[in-house]
Amino acid sequence: MKLLKAMTAVCGVALLGAALTPAARADSWNDKTVITFSGPVEIPGVHLKGWGVLPAGTYVFKLVDSQSDRHIVQIFSADEKTVYATILAIPNFRLKATGKTVITFRERPAGEPEALRAWFYPGKNWGEEFVYPKAKAIEIAHSSNTAVLSTPAEIPVEVTEPIRTVDEPVVAQLRVAPVEAVQPTGETVELAQVVTPPPPAELRASSLPATASLLPLIGLFGLLAMTMAFVLGPFAKRIS
Repeated sequence: MKLLKAMTAVCGVALLGAALTPAARADSWNDKTVITFSGPVEIPGVHLKGWGVLPAGTYVFKLVDSQSDRHIVQIFSADEKTVYATILAIPNFRLKATGKTVITFRERPAGEPEALRAWFYPGKNWGEEFVYPKAKAIEIAHSSNTAVLSTPAEIPVEVTEPIRTVDEPVVAQLRVAPVEAVQPTGETVELAQVVTPPPPAELRASSLPATASLLPLIGLFGLLAMTMAFVLGPFAKRIS
């Protein structure tokens, strides 16, 4: 009888783990972050028509695709029903992680909105450095006197319908678009001169898909525990 009780307890723990695992991993994978801007913010990427500059308000940032050194970030409305922008980003390393979300901007001339530069998720040593279309990158680099990540690829800047999945053609373009850095002089330089990539171990971890969890293994373990309890049950009764 004691053996049967022990196997039942193991089974219960396994099933509890299976129930709790997906939500925990999903949150850490997509880095969902609610951000409130107190003023207008210019954004890169492929944005919904008329939303190249986000007005002051609350938005949701999510990492929706992670392919080694290429990440795709989407900006949603506060209720997550509308996708305002889909942005190519490159992981950029920082020496010290913080316990809060960090958003950095590039200064612009007086009267113009600040330009979104990078997004750092709490507790992570690397963040998302956003990539601008080349013409806009040159303009921002000149006005902010800093190098700006850019892509010379011909990718749509505006779309009439929001990009809702990472399987859409525009996202495929973003995944393979060449990325370089534009200096304030207009000269292009190698990416390595501007961005410090995360260590290989952290980069590999960031590339795991949302479905890469321990759920199948936990489920198998729970099934095995129930099977053993069923098979050993009669023997436990005889022993008792």
